[in-house]
Amino acid sequence: MDDNYHKRRSLARLAAVQALYQMDISGIQLDSVIEEFSHHRIDIEKTDLEFFEDVLRGVVQFQETIDQDIADHLSEKWSMKRLDMTLRAIMRAGSYEISRRPDIPALVIIDEYVSVASQFFEQSEPAFVNGALDKYAKRVRAAEFGLVGKPV
Repeated sequence: MDDNYHKRRSLARLAAVQALYQMDISGIQLDSVIEEFSHHRIDIEKTDLEFFEDVLRGVVQFQETIDQDIADHLSEKWSMKRLDMTLRAIMRAGSYEISRRPDIPALVIIDEYVSVASQFFEQSEPAFVNGALDKYAKRVRAAEFGLVGKPV
């Protein structure tokens, strides 16, 4: 896969996080946000639109499970409601990919969402995303990390 493919995927992830944030803050519906982003917010020549839609639709379809999985991997002092809305969108998108896109290596997914977090935050949030998604990936994809039969 060429570099352009990876750039298109990275832009799709960034757009998906922005769309999830917009849905969270405004209550806009899935199809409306996809249409808005597809026609007005993203450069469809530079963004993997199919992947963007897959991440959004997947997060919405599995949001209850995703949110519970994220909550299960947060420390006791944190809750989903306490997470910054952007951070929550990043965690949802990353968790969706880890749990439902086995065609993409977990380490690639983690790296991509740490990069997305770095575009919004300068403090400890990217490290938080890294730690939380890594812990989740090691549970969900234990074999990929060579952890089969070992406690995580």
